[in-house]
Amino acid sequence: MRFTLAIGIAALAGLAYAQPKEQFVPVNSYWVGPYAPGGSGIAGGMIDYFKLLNARDGGINGVKITWEKCETEYRNDRGVECYERSKKKGPTGATLIHPLSTGITYSLIDKGTADRIPIVSVGYGRTDAADGRVFPYVFPMITTYWSQNTAKIKFIGMKEGGMEKLQGKKIVNLYHDSAYGKETIPILDAQAKMYGFQVTHVAVPHPGNEQQAQWLQIRQVKPDWVILRGWGVMNPTALKAAGKIGFPREKMIGVWWSGAEEDVIPAGDAAKGYIAAGFNAPGSNFPVVREIQKHVYAKGQGEMEDKSRIGSIYYNRGVLWAILTTEAVRTAQGRFGKGQPMTGEQVRWGLENLQIDEQRLKELGAAGFMQPLKMTCADHEGGGQVKFQQWDGRQWKLISDWIASDQKLVRPMIEASAAQYAKEKGITPRDCGKEN
Repeated sequence: MRFTLAIGIAALAGLAYAQPKEQFVPVNSYWVGPYAPGGSGIAGGMIDYFKLLNARDGGINGVKITWEKCETEYRNDRGVECYERSKKKGPTGATLIHPLSTGITYSLIDKGTADRIPIVSVGYGRTDAADGRVFPYVFPMITTYWSQNTAKIKFIGMKEGGMEKLQGKKIVNLYHDSAYGKETIPILDAQAKMYGFQVTHVAVPHPGNEQQAQWLQIRQVKPDWVILRGWGVMNPTALKAAGKIGFPREKMIGVWWSGAEEDVIPAGDAAKGYIAAGFNAPGSNFPVVREIQKHVYAKGQGEMEDKSRIGSIYYNRGVLWAILTTEAVRTAQGRFGKGQPMTGEQVRWGLENLQIDEQRLKELGAAGFMQPLKMTCADHEGGGQVKFQQWDGRQWKLISDWIASDQKLVRPMIEASAAQYAKEKGITPRDCGKEN
């Protein structure tokens, strides 16, 4: 009896030992509908980077990356469904969640916190979640919308000959009528008061393919600049409308969700001269993209059916997201066990202690591809810089270096908003001095 029991225990131990080491990352995105170009491009770049690490490196220190797609249609209810479906998959549950929607991000803040799964909104989402003392499981990484907007106004000031030249200028904020679109209204109002320009907020209903009334209003305002805060079909529609009324595209600046190839090519000549913000560079000549082509596409295993999209803005953005994801796991392994799959809670620690300097970017093949990053318990943004690019009719050309955001304005607003949220929710902010 003892011999049989011993064999059974040994067999169970063998099974446990033989189980593959996997790090499960949900790929919740949208491949259909008016916003499909962004969702499919970003998801494709992210998955291709995971495939690269698995094929070339055997995963992350021997832990293979696994994933599963879930179609959200850019809808909050579907985004929540995808989250619930994926949160317990894999040996340790979901590594983290990329909602790829500000609205879905808002819907998942409480859920991710309760389930101890990081909600990572790279370049989008709720800006005041950058205060990690109040939002321990939410990470609006790289550059928040408020930071980006201060860099954008800085850029406009540079074009006008100095920030003092903004006095009396008129700026229209043409925005997608959603949580995403409304996110920068407070910071724009604060900057208008600070610099003395007039801002007019003009909403465009989803999905944005009807803008006649909005551009009639813009023509009446006669702005010096138009900020385009669009998404999907709204962007080429806006550029075509600007062309019809003769508004110079050189005076239009888009958010990074209005600054991809898919936003300008459908507009044809109407897009030429248009400027957009960005937090990742376009191009397929970066070593990391060439490695994907060598180890993934050369073997017929690439995610993108249209290979011309490799190196595009959205594709490269997906690669950037995958770099952040896997480097956070790698950082967590450094503390909790190299070569082991990490839980969401452990990855949260990895995100809060993530540092990607210029040397690490070079090692990743991503020098110039993205900005350096340093995360902390209190700072879940970690970057804050923005580059600007201009469409020449064929491709995006970078027209600025990294421009720092105005954290003297942004950070107090973030902390005040987060404190109000904490008060409303009965949250006691963490003491980051005692963390880690």
